[in-house]
Amino acid sequence: MRKEVLKAVIVVFIASFCTMVIELVAGRIMAPYVGVSLYTWTSIIGVVLAGISIGAYVGGILADRFPTPRTLGWLLFISGLAALSISPLTEAVARWPLQTSLMLRILTVTTVIFFLPSCLLGMISPVVVRLSLDRLERSGNVVGKIYAFSTLGSILGTFATGFFLISWMGTRNILLLMAVILITSSPFFGGAFLRKRVFLVLFPALLLFLWAIHGQAFKKQQDENSYFYEETDYFTIELKKVEKNGRTLEAVVLDNLIHSYVDLEDPFYLEYSYERVYAELVAWKAAANPEFRALVIGGGGYTFPRYLEAKYPGARIEVIEIDPRLTEVAYEYLALSQETRIHSFNQDARWFLMNFPERKVYDFIFGDAFNDLTIPYHLTTREFSQLIHSLLKPDGLLIANTIDHFERGLFLPSYVRTLQEVFGRGKICLVADSDFSQMGINTIIVAGSPADHRWQNIEEVSEGRCFVLPPKDLNQRFASRPTVVLTDDHAPVDNLVAPIFEERFGRKRETE
Repeated sequence: MRKEVLKAVIVVFIASFCTMVIELVAGRIMAPYVGVSLYTWTSIIGVVLAGISIGAYVGGILADRFPTPRTLGWLLFISGLAALSISPLTEAVARWPLQTSLMLRILTVTTVIFFLPSCLLGMISPVVVRLSLDRLERSGNVVGKIYAFSTLGSILGTFATGFFLISWMGTRNILLLMAVILITSSPFFGGAFLRKRVFLVLFPALLLFLWAIHGQAFKKQQDENSYFYEETDYFTIELKKVEKNGRTLEAVVLDNLIHSYVDLEDPFYLEYSYERVYAELVAWKAAANPEFRALVIGGGGYTFPRYLEAKYPGARIEVIEIDPRLTEVAYEYLALSQETRIHSFNQDARWFLMNFPERKVYDFIFGDAFNDLTIPYHLTTREFSQLIHSLLKPDGLLIANTIDHFERGLFLPSYVRTLQEVFGRGKICLVADSDFSQMGINTIIVAGSPADHRWQNIEEVSEGRCFVLPPKDLNQRFASRPTVVLTDDHAPVDNLVAPIFEERFGRKRETE
């Protein structure tokens, strides 16, 4: 391979590697502000592809007008500066109170932050191709090698970021590394794009500047009550102390939402109303059998598993939490004892249930993996519900929390219909902490069982703390609502909850 071609393939490898790293990191960068949803990734992929496409077009024009190594050097240098801009821009732009819908806000913010770096990196390949072609009869061979190594860079950038870099370095340090790689590459592949003396002064000055601003520009800004922040393979985890109802609680923030409130001294304290509804349902069912076996899907801050452990000493409690680091944080910071009876499994819930060796063993299965902006669709389908049904005892209870608009929401009716396909139309009810006649967007508990239950007894046992919509009334309420049975082949969950995105996280923030 000729020297010029070798340099060309190295440059496009670096540019494509950095492009894919930035694209994958973008999802994690945006997560604390807009969550991780289909709309987030649609915006990121679309913006990056648009940047690469426009960059390739402009780069072709630039290559014909200025076919010199200096052009390549400047592109690498400016691309590095653009990569440096991503982290501080995110802190400034992602908090903009845009007067628009959530999806348009996500697209706008993503464009402002990630379009320019993608466009600049997309300009590099046409310039490299132009500089590498000296004889027309060899053009196919040269172009083939360049695009092969460009693709290889994209592949390795994808695997390196997803499997290693994020958990090892964190997103903002990865961006800093990509910027340093691009800027450092510029004098080696750009010839004398800057005078040597100028570069020798400029580059150390840039490093000193980055060192000085690193704490502000390349770390997520946290409030004074935050004492823990870490990016894992699954979430950005933040812990902060908050005052609620005269208590000091630990708030567990995953990506952009508070998932749990934990009272370190009192495991019986449940801040969220849906957890108190859970407790009422357990009390109703466990009166006859306090030594039950329960499975909780979604550990979070382990608030409810700790409650069950303290309230029912004879119970057997198991938790599926996909993020092992989150479980470690619960042990280290959230008062989960090393001698706990809670048995944690750090796996995907679907995988765990598919490979579970027993059948019909659980008295309770709690679904606590859904939230406003992220619903694992594979935990909503008919096939997953069949797995749950197979693990429940004949009179066991599935208790899952959902968030939707009771009157207009589309996800809740479809989820209920899906469960009815598995459990039966008379086996599913809704439970909430407020009257259904006055309910808008709320956390609503879906309860189901293989057996027939007198669901309205829950209202009597809870002494008015729970409100029940029994199967008959539920079917009438949702009869006119468009629904779809969620399956592994067709589960448009993000589309079904999109109106809630708009109402709860779009228009709401316009007035904040």
